[in-house]
Amino acid sequence: MNERNPNSVMRRKPIADIGDEAAKNGLFKSLGLWQLTAIGVGGIIGIGIFTLAGLVANGGPDGVGAGPAVLISFLVAGLASAAAALSYAEFAGMIPRAGSAYTYGYVALGEIVGWFIGWDLLLEYIAIVAVVAIGISGYFTEFMSGIGIDIPTWMQGTPDTLDGGLINLPAIVVCVLVTFILSRGTQTFGRFELVAVGLKVLLILAIIVLGFFYINTQNYVPFLPNGFGAVFTGAATVFFAVFGYDAMSTAAEEAKDGKKHMPKAILLSLAIAMVLYVLATLVLTGMQNWQDIDPTAAFAVAFQSVGLPVVATVLSAFAVISILTVMLTFLLGVSRVWFSMSRDGLLPKWFSGTDKRGTPARVTWIAGLAAAVLAGVFPIRLIADLTNIGILAAFVVVCVAVIVLRRTRPDVPRTFRLPFMPWVPVFGVLSSAFLITQLHWETWLRFGIWLVIGLVIYFSYGRRNSVMNPKSPRYIEHPVDPH
Repeated sequence: MNERNPNSVMRRKPIADIGDEAAKNGLFKSLGLWQLTAIGVGGIIGIGIFTLAGLVANGGPDGVGAGPAVLISFLVAGLASAAAALSYAEFAGMIPRAGSAYTYGYVALGEIVGWFIGWDLLLEYIAIVAVVAIGISGYFTEFMSGIGIDIPTWMQGTPDTLDGGLINLPAIVVCVLVTFILSRGTQTFGRFELVAVGLKVLLILAIIVLGFFYINTQNYVPFLPNGFGAVFTGAATVFFAVFGYDAMSTAAEEAKDGKKHMPKAILLSLAIAMVLYVLATLVLTGMQNWQDIDPTAAFAVAFQSVGLPVVATVLSAFAVISILTVMLTFLLGVSRVWFSMSRDGLLPKWFSGTDKRGTPARVTWIAGLAAAVLAGVFPIRLIADLTNIGILAAFVVVCVAVIVLRRTRPDVPRTFRLPFMPWVPVFGVLSSAFLITQLHWETWLRFGIWLVIGLVIYFSYGRRNSVMNPKSPRYIEHPVDPH
């Protein structure tokens, strides 16, 4: 196959190009191992514990609750995520380049697959930022109520989620705030993330320890009130709460030693997060009967229910701060994927411009404002399901790609090799595909529409302007990849 054939949509990005591009891309290398791990933990822990745990346990206004078995929902999602995490770790140690799953798919499976995943991630990451902003809004309202200030109902949420609601103004404001923080540069962002994640972990440990004394074991009965169907549906809903390492891997070019530190940071962040998730869900469902758990501000309301309103108020304040780290991680992710696709010629060159801080500020602000619009006018479950189908699709591609590249390019140095090849990535493919089937048909429809729009853009612009196309005005001479 000729990768430079202008008519081929399967042309692959040569691995030999990666180092040269990373050296002259304008992004600053300022992130060490612990900053990368903090970004990963910051992306994983947050909305999953503070909002989605309550939503899945209770079921919300339009769902069926998993009850105390929300713990199993997180474990199922975490197990599926772990298989993908090992695949990401191998790729990150081999190709430390901005773009994450987009780049991995492009290198291993071809341009059309890379486009499919990149276009997918643009929507999914923006939607995740919106979901998290909605989650913050619920805790912000609880905090303000705790200090005696009532937020007008019309600005607390949308008509779909709240009687008398019109727009989720707090969610819009927080989207703009995190966009501003990220636009100040990666070094500033990395320092903020490290401090904020440290506070977040301490907060969750305090919640677990304090809540342990208020557990009523009767609340664990029945453990499976609505069967395994609700558990698997819940796993599909919480899935995006266990893959922050995916967005973190998009910062590979800004790592001081990406090949060495990225695999370690991916695995460390997932391990830390899963331990905290298991303990937190046990405490939450032990403190309250699953039917009484609040689907938007679960822990704050749980502590109110046991006579600790002051703790609930303090928790709400720190929850707002800690959840910000999730938004920052995924906003970082979407801006770097967008930047990478633009640099490759699949989107206009204007998007890959960086400012004096080495930050792709244009795409950062566009993505942040798009997330603000989604957060302001759409309900949380709709957006959460939309994010999950895209990320699960990305996981399938990455797991397939790591198998293909192990066979086609065994000569490429790898600082981390996932064990039990190919069984681990095969499990990742099967489990991700299974979780996709648990999502509502409306989610499939919206996802399909987005992909059709993407294909139109690719065939009308990206295919002709790709730097891999010899007839493109942006063509770059690439070394021939014989594989």
